[in-house]
Formats: sequence, structure tokens, C-alpha cells
Amino acid sequence: MPVDQLSATFAALADPTRRAILSRLTTGEATVSDLASPFDMSLPAVSKHLKVLEHAGLIERGRNAQWRPCRLNAEPLQEVDDWLAEYRRFWEERFERLDDYLQELKEERGESDN
Repeated sequence: MPVDQLSATFAALADPTRRAILSRLTTGEATVSDLASPFDMSLPAVSKHLKVLEHAGLIERGRNAQWRPCRLNAEPLQEVDDWLAEYRRFWEERFERLDDYLQELKEERGESDN
């Protein structure tokens, strides 16, 4: 059964190591060794994380002679942002209602914003 893109992206983002790898890739391409250097884990363990990120479409791996650089592919993150936008609107509306309520309380008490 195929996994939808949003689920694959969230699954990949669920791990702090993978989020750190993505963060590093925002500065540009990197080798597996470069990506592994901040972590106390083996290269095969880092490679497993990279496979999850690659499966989710969050990274791409090139080929340049013997060098296989990894690079960020942020397109799946746009789908996450689109999905979160509805919830962002929900919270903004709630905060606006709270602000209105607090303003009413101030007015009832005769307080001003100054």
C-alpha cells in the first residue's frame, strides 16, 4: 500500500537526527561523511536516515565521480506548510477573539492601552 506524501514527510521529520540533517542541507550539498560528522553514530546508521529522507523526497543524491552529494529538496515541505495553514488560521482567529475579550475587560475596568 503506497504511503501518501504528507505521511512520508511527517514520518521522516519525526526523528531529530533527520531534522538536523535537513537543517545542515539548507546551507548546501554535503557528503554522507559531512552529514555524519556531528553525530555519534556509524556511517551505515546515517545512511539509513538518508534513505528515509530520500524515500520521503526530502533529499536527492547526485553522482559526481565517486562523490555522491546529498541536497535538500524542500518541495514536500510546501505540502506540510499548506496543510498547517488551516490550523494557523484557526489559531489566529482564536487569538483575535482572545484579544477582543481582553480589550473588553480593560474597557469594563476603565483601563486604557496608554
